[in-house]
Amino acid sequence: MKTSQQIIDENREYTFFSWSVQNLVNPIPVAKAEGVYFWDADGKRYLDFSSQLMNTNIGHQHPHVVQAIQDQAGKLCFVHPGNATEPRGELGKKLALVTPGTLKKTLFTLGGAEANENAIKMARYYTGRHKILARYRSYHGATHGAIALTGDYRRLAVEPTMPGAIHFLDPFCYRCPFGQKAGACKMECLAHVEEVIQYEGVDKIAAIIMEGVVGSNGLIIAPDGYWQGIRALCDKYGILLISDEVMSGWGRTGEWFAVDHWDVVPDIITTAKGITSGYVPLGAVIVSEKIAQYFDDKMLSAGLTYNGHALACAAALATIEVYEQDGLIENARMVGKHLGARLEELKKNHRSIGDVRYIGLFTAIELVTDQQTRQPVSAANMAKVNAYLRQNGLFTFIMANQFGSILFIVPPLCISIQQLEEGLQIIEGAVALVDGLLLS
Repeated sequence: MKTSQQIIDENREYTFFSWSVQNLVNPIPVAKAEGVYFWDADGKRYLDFSSQLMNTNIGHQHPHVVQAIQDQAGKLCFVHPGNATEPRGELGKKLALVTPGTLKKTLFTLGGAEANENAIKMARYYTGRHKILARYRSYHGATHGAIALTGDYRRLAVEPTMPGAIHFLDPFCYRCPFGQKAGACKMECLAHVEEVIQYEGVDKIAAIIMEGVVGSNGLIIAPDGYWQGIRALCDKYGILLISDEVMSGWGRTGEWFAVDHWDVVPDIITTAKGITSGYVPLGAVIVSEKIAQYFDDKMLSAGLTYNGHALACAAALATIEVYEQDGLIENARMVGKHLGARLEELKKNHRSIGDVRYIGLFTAIELVTDQQTRQPVSAANMAKVNAYLRQNGLFTFIMANQFGSILFIVPPLCISIQQLEEGLQIIEGAVALVDGLLLS
């Protein structure tokens, strides 16, 4: 049995860690996990407040999904993607049932970035246009087309990227780029999108892609009316609407998909992460019946070796059964209400909290040096926050860059209020630490 340090050293010497300066990586040597907890190789327990990478929605090692994977592995792991399997067909049918409106047919992929790559292709084929509009505070994946759609700093390091990706400003109420204040908003963010459409050429734009709720760029929840307004613009100009539900889908917001909160039916949903809760890699591009019919007599120039993987499809079917049988979407809604109220309490009691944002169990705390100026807490102090949380047995995602200083609270949907409170006590200690740093 290797020690924790041996595991870390071997990983660091022989493998790359993503989005990291390799000499600064400090990974936890994870040995086992169950429910909302995981343990390192020394037996230290961590409460998982970010569902790993916002994907282990059903919790760790759910026996129903583990058994489904074992059963499928015993029968059939893999076939040529041009062949049909029972779990592939059943999963496609299930996705047509749980997705909104007329969404019906699915192209299976290995993950979210690949799903977005194929959504780009399908939108361009279907419309005969080439431009794709996306938001600046967005992340759609790290592959060539997906990173071009991504608006954040991660795109800059790999430019030039795919041509035709155009970015527009966000409906971010806390830091409104149009200078609006709550109660006086005139939805200039929507007028801005229409203006960009006009500048870029109505007949050149294939699709607008947006995350259902922006995830890793600060958890931005669009104001009521925004998604409906974007849908109306797409209808007006013959543009497809793509909802990237890779992170915000699968009960995370208290609904199957985030767009369900606004009763909007996109033309395409891309998803991954929670579709299997990360147990096996899988992504999906789910399109409307009209788009599906377009390819009935035309070549769909898309596909990779592992698309429609039998083992992954079986894992996804079992995962969806867990969402339904364990009432996880309802639990996300119920526990999420409690969490939202508690975050508002924290905001009242701590000077370093500038804003709290929450929808279901998709929540974040924005930390600032001053509530009036809204200056983000420094990266150095956010590193101290992260160290405090890990020392006290809590694992979560922390952002500290030009987009702000954010502490995410995105636990598995199976979490209880008691377990949530266990983590919130640790987080309150970390926030109190920041309060003290600001006074020193």
